[in-house]
Amino acid sequence: MAGPAPPVTQQVGRARGCGRRPELQRLREAARCPVLDADGRSVPFQALFAEQKAIVLFVRNFLCYTCKEYVEDLAKVPKAFLQESNVRLIVIGQSSYHHIKPFCSLTGYTHEMYVDPPREIYKILGMKRGEGNKASGNEVHFLHLDKNRLDHVPINTVLQLAGVKTVNFSNKPQIIDI
Repeated sequence: MAGPAPPVTQQVGRARGCGRRPELQRLREAARCPVLDADGRSVPFQALFAEQKAIVLFVRNFLCYTCKEYVEDLAKVPKAFLQESNVRLIVIGQSSYHHIKPFCSLTGYTHEMYVDPPREIYKILGMKRGEGNKASGNEVHFLHLDKNRLDHVPINTVLQLAGVKTVNFSNKPQIIDI
């Protein structure tokens, strides 16, 4: 019996024979933009993924119920899984930094969260209002632009691409056979 098929990814590094793709150039430009943490401190976007592999997820806004549910599921990713793989899990929103702590409290999210109030990174990466973008890794290994508000990449797909253990999201208790 064959094992599961590997995930399909959209590589956004070098295109064969064509030099660099526009996505990589846009990411370099976006890397210079600042994001704000929960206390309003400015952090260069590049600092979030420059020295450690990171999964960076952009959400539409903190009032979007599908984004809220997605972040609630991200909150279920154990910190130990991320630490074992030396990966950071980061969510970036479009709101004011004042909304980060209440949103984290509402969703139970305890990983890193930042905001891009002027939407500079969103614009540079080509995201319109109502779109999200996911990327994982020091170098971009995977990029996804949502086609609609329900088109989020499955969390386990993103975790798997970053080399992180996947999470059981079912509400059923696991039966351990001893």
